[in-house]
Amino acid sequence: MPTALRLLPALSAEHRERLMTVAQEVSFPADGKIFEAGGTADRFWVVRSGTVSLYQQVVGERRISVATLGPGDLLGWSWLFPPHHWDFGAEAFSPVRAYEFDAGQVRGLCAKDPALELSLTRTIAAILAHRLETTRAALIEHYARHGGGGLR
Repeated sequence: MPTALRLLPALSAEHRERLMTVAQEVSFPADGKIFEAGGTADRFWVVRSGTVSLYQQVVGERRISVATLGPGDLLGWSWLFPPHHWDFGAEAFSPVRAYEFDAGQVRGLCAKDPALELSLTRTIAAILAHRLETTRAALIEHYARHGGGGLR
């Protein structure tokens, strides 16, 4: 499987600088919830240090970790696509430091700069394609280990 694409290095220096004008440095404690599936997606992050677990609720309180994110990784893409609700949950596995971006501010930057919007959207689409493949693999592995029944 190809290596994950990193958002900030994938952007041109000009677009990266423009995006960083709306970045804020934030931190999350170990085991701290960052967001829950179904919640309003009004921001996103680029992990600077630490580890984040993305998970999917499956049955009741049971959840499956579908990805682990680390330094340089994009956390959150649902802000880009209506209805702007999180598809997964995210929790800090260790103390995390990140750049946080307000979705409204970023959409405003994109409205003023269509080239930034195109670059950001294409880069996030490539990241999503990679995440989809890793999530699919994690779910198949989970069901294979735990008797997936009718899984083909």
